[in-house]
Amino acid sequence: MAKRRKGPRRPGEKSPTVSYTDPEGNVLELRETLSAATIAKIGEPPSSHAASLEDAWARREEALFERLAVSWEVAGLPLEDQKMLLGRYRMANPEERAWVRRTIAAHLERYIPDLA
Repeated sequence: MAKRRKGPRRPGEKSPTVSYTDPEGNVLELRETLSAATIAKIGEPPSSHAASLEDAWARREEALFERLAVSWEVAGLPLEDQKMLLGRYRMANPEERAWVRRTIAAHLERYIPDLA
């Protein structure tokens, strides 16, 4: 059976964003909102009983960053591509990761309390 050809994608509405600046002047821009489906997906418990609590926590942390981050300017270099953002996050030093975690936690409390 032949596949149906989908029409062109409608450009989605851009979600409002909020920018946060760390002490070194790096700027992280996060979406103010997420879809209900995304909130539900992130809120799900791990699907495997073999996953340790630490693994589940790390996956959730990464999923939140991936869904919320719009851009991250580090040392004057702006990153907006999702793969580049996630790669940079994975390479972040412990202080950067701690700042991002605190920033996302405060952001969730203010804008998306269902995930806080």
